[in-house]
Amino acid sequence: MKNAILALEDGRTFCGRAFGHSGTTSGEVCFNTSMTGYQEIITDPSYRGQIVTMTYPLQGNYGINAADAESASPHVRGFVIGELCEIPSSWRSEQSLSEYFAEHKIIGIEDIDTRALTKHLRSQGAMRAVISTELSDEEAVQAAKDSPAMVGMDYVEEVSTPEDFHWNGESRLWTIPSVSTNQETNYIDLPEAKYRIVAYDFGVKYNILRSLRQSGFDVEVVNSRTPASEVLAKNPDGIFLSNGPGDPAALTYIHDEVKQLIGKKPIFGICLGHQILTHCFGGKTFKLKFGHRGGNHPVKDLRTGQIAITAQNHGFATDDDSLPDHTEVTHINLNDQTVEGVRSTKDPVFSVQHHPEAAPGPNDAKNFFGEFADLIEVSK
Repeated sequence: MKNAILALEDGRTFCGRAFGHSGTTSGEVCFNTSMTGYQEIITDPSYRGQIVTMTYPLQGNYGINAADAESASPHVRGFVIGELCEIPSSWRSEQSLSEYFAEHKIIGIEDIDTRALTKHLRSQGAMRAVISTELSDEEAVQAAKDSPAMVGMDYVEEVSTPEDFHWNGESRLWTIPSVSTNQETNYIDLPEAKYRIVAYDFGVKYNILRSLRQSGFDVEVVNSRTPASEVLAKNPDGIFLSNGPGDPAALTYIHDEVKQLIGKKPIFGICLGHQILTHCFGGKTFKLKFGHRGGNHPVKDLRTGQIAITAQNHGFATDDDSLPDHTEVTHINLNDQTVEGVRSTKDPVFSVQHHPEAAPGPNDAKNFFGEFADLIEVSK
């Protein structure tokens, strides 16, 4: 392994060892508090442009397998960990994390004090950073300062599907055979596809598409630049707005199209989709100090008082003071009181900031896919 450096734009540096690929990479450094699910995180398109730090120290212990990917390729710019497991212990493993990074030319750095780095990011905020096996400390810090900032960046155009497609990927739920329930196989059969929807791909995760299919939706996925007129010409039962990377305020060309869909069809948005709807309603978004990333974020439903532990991955949030009167904040984050859900009081439109499909994370909030189905049924 080569020696490597992680340099932050404020001048702080951390020394470690590179794995996977070597060279120099830059991005906004952030941290994720999930204890498992590193492959899902690495392949989540919402991490485009970011260097991800995992707070759980050991990574790579169950390897990599294609079935657990959340997209066709990794999207992180770099990966920062405490300790790398070189010998995976899982019958499902197809290659090690280091081999996977080498294949895709992703630079990882291990032997980092991730606790010190996370505390620094919590106090100073997420910032630009560089991982390098070839630059000096001073050169790496300068390279971090010279790299693009996340504010104003449109990464959606890099991750959205170039060709529209119909989702027919494996969506069945795993289960355990049981005599008491007459379950004979390791899969639960899918329900009938009762509703046809169009899903805008801003960086959609496979598990969102799986969850939609499991909830009775037939899903056609379209590129982020698809005009509203083309979507309406398909006459779907509903429209879904996916998660994705970058600054939602920079996506004005998407706002213009989605505005034309509001009031025409039931709409459900997740994460970036939620933030896009915020702008379409006339509201604003702002950059969080260090974002919400992990599988342990408590969210309160203001309508029922119920609290769910949720999976999250976002660096921007809705400014609740900017929302118009015809919207209602339905959910808040109990850690910092930021907006986690919004609905329109005049049109069949709602959204959540967190990830009800998880992967990785808890399934407390998976009921939102059912709520989307109910909204479509009521709107017919």
